[in-house]
Amino acid sequence: MRVLTATLASLAALGATAIAGVEIASHVFGEAKASAPPAMMAMPVPVAPVVKMTLPLYLDFPGRTEAIRSVALQARASGYVESQPAPDGADVKDGDLLYQIDPRDLQAAFDQAQAQVRRDAASLEYAKANFARGEELAKSGFVAKDVYDQRASAMGQAEAALAVDQAATEAARLNLGYAEIRAPFAGRLGRDQAAKGALVGPTSGPLNTLVQLDPIYVAFNPSESELAEIAKARAAGAVEAEISLAGEPGVLRKGELTFLDNAIDKSTGTISARVTIANPDFALLPGEYVRVRLHIKDEPNALMAPQTALGSSQMGKYLYVVGAGDKAEQRLLALGPTDGELVSVVSGLKEDDRIIVGNLQKIGPGSPIQPLPVDGKPKS
Repeated sequence: MRVLTATLASLAALGATAIAGVEIASHVFGEAKASAPPAMMAMPVPVAPVVKMTLPLYLDFPGRTEAIRSVALQARASGYVESQPAPDGADVKDGDLLYQIDPRDLQAAFDQAQAQVRRDAASLEYAKANFARGEELAKSGFVAKDVYDQRASAMGQAEAALAVDQAATEAARLNLGYAEIRAPFAGRLGRDQAAKGALVGPTSGPLNTLVQLDPIYVAFNPSESELAEIAKARAAGAVEAEISLAGEPGVLRKGELTFLDNAIDKSTGTISARVTIANPDFALLPGEYVRVRLHIKDEPNALMAPQTALGSSQMGKYLYVVGAGDKAEQRLLALGPTDGELVSVVSGLKEDDRIIVGNLQKIGPGSPIQPLPVDGKPKS
């Protein structure tokens, strides 16, 4: 009897302990369920304002440089090359002596022509004097009319002979001048084709080539669609151009659009165009591949955003701005031309927006953020 009583008392004590444990667990977990989850930490993000500016708009083309003038230096008088004062590849000025042809034969021909002119001049003076005497004698009847006419004819023949020989003398003088081949304009010589001592003349081929390098042309080919924009820009005034070398950043030269052809190539749908560039240091040479950038117009009040702030998705380009309650707000964008590190935003951005430019991988739409200016200090 005592054993049964003790067993019942032990079972009662265990039940009370179990009930107490259930009550304690229920109390503890109920409090945990009722408490709110901890708030997400605001991500510090650098922000930058929208840049409002006048945006220059350009059209870009590949192009090639061309010499404005390129001539083959040809001997106009026959003779032996005596010297080449300007060496191959030399930069020469207008009028510089490039080749000297042996002038001795040409000088002799000129001297002979001058001597003949002097003889003809003396003969003409005698014919004139003889005619004058015959004219006086013809009036008094001492000279027959036929003799008088013969003297007049002789004077005319002497005048004609003098004129012919004067023309021959001028030709000989020009030929003597052709012994010196001078630069018709400033430029750069090419490779010599007639060594010293070579016999040259009008049919012997060119001695060298000379190209003008300042200014220089840049030829390119706009399409039909681009032609309308270029024509509109030309109607508003001079169209400025910038030239840069392929693969090298930065503007090398500035110039102006000076030529548009009068017809479009049917096979390519393009038109020939040309820019004239100042090239005083001869840095550009004919035949170089360059980039041509035409300034078409200026777009006022363009909204610009940093290109580093842009992201891409299946929906297109986007960026994050500081939204209400300091939360990240995603904006889908329509973009325009770029200007350095900035890109113009056609739609999707407002002038007073603050653009998030850093920690972009750590935020998403609606993420709490702590805006910081670009210097890294918290925004007050």
